[in-house]
Amino acid sequence: MTGSHTKPCRIMISEIVIVRHPVSVCVPVNHKVTLSVRAEGTGILCYQWFFEDEKQLHGATQADLTITATKTQLYVCRVNNHLHNYVFSDWVKVKVLDIDKSGLSVHWQGEPHIAVNPKPQTVRNGTKFSLRCAAFGIPTPHYQWYRNGQPLLDQTSDTLRVEYATAEHGGSYLCSISNVLEERWTEPVDVDIVQADQLPPAALTATDKVALLIGNLNYSNHIKLMAPIMDVHELSNLLQQLGFRVVSLLDLTREEMDAAIDKFIQLLDRGVYGLFYYAGHGCERAGRNYLVPVDAPQPYKPENCICVQRIMLRMQERHTALSVILLDACRKWYKQQSIPSDIMPLGPTGNTVYGYATCEDAEAFEVQDGGKSTGIFTKYLNEHILQSKKVTHVLERVSEDLGKDPLVTGKQVVEIKHTLKEPRSLADPVRTTGHTKELRLRDACWRQANELPRKKRLMFLCGVEVEVSFSALFSNVLMAFATVKSTGARTQDCTVTLSSIPTLEDIFSGPGRSDEMDTLLFQKSDNPDCTLRLCALQKLKGSLVIKVDLHYTHMDSRLRQTESRQVDIGKPLVASCKLYKRDHAATAKKQEGASGRSMGNLSNGKAAQLHQSSGGQRRPFTRKAECAVQPAATRSNEPEENDETELNFTFRH
Repeated sequence: MTGSHTKPCRIMISEIVIVRHPVSVCVPVNHKVTLSVRAEGTGILCYQWFFEDEKQLHGATQADLTITATKTQLYVCRVNNHLHNYVFSDWVKVKVLDIDKSGLSVHWQGEPHIAVNPKPQTVRNGTKFSLRCAAFGIPTPHYQWYRNGQPLLDQTSDTLRVEYATAEHGGSYLCSISNVLEERWTEPVDVDIVQADQLPPAALTATDKVALLIGNLNYSNHIKLMAPIMDVHELSNLLQQLGFRVVSLLDLTREEMDAAIDKFIQLLDRGVYGLFYYAGHGCERAGRNYLVPVDAPQPYKPENCICVQRIMLRMQERHTALSVILLDACRKWYKQQSIPSDIMPLGPTGNTVYGYATCEDAEAFEVQDGGKSTGIFTKYLNEHILQSKKVTHVLERVSEDLGKDPLVTGKQVVEIKHTLKEPRSLADPVRTTGHTKELRLRDACWRQANELPRKKRLMFLCGVEVEVSFSALFSNVLMAFATVKSTGARTQDCTVTLSSIPTLEDIFSGPGRSDEMDTLLFQKSDNPDCTLRLCALQKLKGSLVIKVDLHYTHMDSRLRQTESRQVDIGKPLVASCKLYKRDHAATAKKQEGASGRSMGNLSNGKAAQLHQSSGGQRRPFTRKAECAVQPAATRSNEPEENDETELNFTFRH
């Protein structure tokens, strides 16, 4: 019997081999990226993706991982089989650059795309400098810097840094940017190394420019004004030419002014130029200036008004590069027995400017001649504001011109206060490098207050087509235009009328208003069949509906007929910002008694006399809010001697 024997069994351990690892990429924010891994092994292979700190990505169990890149992250993939064997891919970085991608093609395949080129520099000898470029690429591009055509050792990142500049560092620099798809070159730039006394001053720039303009004219308890309409409108156009994002508002209550200023402060940030302008009634008390809202009672107290110095302090707290407040309002002392005092310093932050239309305990005037109405200060401000000069120099020119105006000689003198430590100008260019994210957020907030409804085409049953379009006079004043675009086969003599639901008061109309208000209408090149002004949009709490009534004669019956259509335009312009904070009815009821009593003390004869215009003659009219004379002054109608709420205040952020 022959014996039998068995051969030893060899157990094969199945290995997993990654044949293609994922690659690092550099992409713009919100770009879709696919990371891929390829592996070979026995049996079914399973995949699991992880990101930084080995956090598991739920649901990421395929060989391909597609993500929307919102921030820079590291990723890795684990591959395993049914025998519990596993292997990890290489870690890769998805680098996200929040920079301009406007030149990136929609068909981009990952070849290097240069988004930031280096900038030429003049550098002081012995100081440090850096050159930066940036490019998108899939895979992430490789960088190699060159000086005067020669590659620089170890300068293979997106930023070239030199800690101590000497003469040999001067020259022409450029960078080669490449990946497996292509090689690109940045624009060449010159770096000049100079001695300290040869270095020219650096050009001053802003990261953004933001302006809030408020004009109050239709006062409930004080003499109405006319000029703030044109003052705010013209200054708004000029500031936009200087690159400012402008929000312009008319006729605000105390609540609305507070809310508008809160929104304005939110738009400010480090490096931003902020400008606040006000035209209307005002006063001064103990070195502090107060702006009078349209709903302020008579007599008013500081707590019924807006403190200017409080606005400036909040602007400074946002680390603005330039903060400017321009006031075309009176500065008469609130109590004649008050001792004039200097404005309290707000800390050594610098680069703040106050431009006052007039000096302490004096009035500011507007000219009304039956034609164009304007504040005298703003008239000269608008003539000089576009100049590329230091902002205080511009105001000095305004002061000089106003001083020559015979209408206000001895009555009104411009006053300028500032802590400028740099020659900042309102015409300085905007440079957003390094501030793109903040700019995007600020842009979204600003657009909210300036977004117009889209143009609408309405087809009526009779076959007539009417176009309704919109434009903004101010951020809270909307113009609606209706134009008959085509008539029906059986209609003639078509006319259109517009109305709104709810009805919004037209502040441009009324007794004493001059024809200049209507000139603001005719800025459109076309000739609409009907126009409608929609004012005080900040009070709108729901959607605004435009009602279009078409009137026509039917050619068969010869009868005049009317058809109506409605267009819901939502909350246009500043209405979407919800400047109301609490119930206005409750506030009005609380003030009803005081306001009603004080109105009896206002001399109607005086108000009418001041608004008269004799034969087109120019005559000044004060922007001072009248406080009623009290024959027997009571404690309740007097301001507190020590206004602690203003001298020691905190802010809502």
